[in-house]
Amino acid sequence: MRFIKKILLALLALLMLFIGVMITVSNPALVSIDLVFIQLPELTLGVWLAIVFFLGSALGLIIGSLLVFALRTRVGSLKRKLATNQKELDQLRVANLKDAV
Repeated sequence: MRFIKKILLALLALLMLFIGVMITVSNPALVSIDLVFIQLPELTLGVWLAIVFFLGSALGLIIGSLLVFALRTRVGSLKRKLATNQKELDQLRVANLKDAV
């Protein structure tokens, strides 16, 4: 299963690389980006698209990773709380049985 997953990921990476190259080749027009205070260098439209795609993907991965980390931390905390509550419930059940006898 891992082998198939690695092959699929490699094929997906190659497909993304191919699409990036095709976008770069298909958009040779030079574009200069003006961000009001900063004038970015003149590059082809395809290169700018690739840069923006990469930055967006990286930002999405970082934000997603932070969310997953926060959720895993919360799950760990809730598991510890559940274990504590379960232990207390078991103690109360035992105490109730002793009182009934």
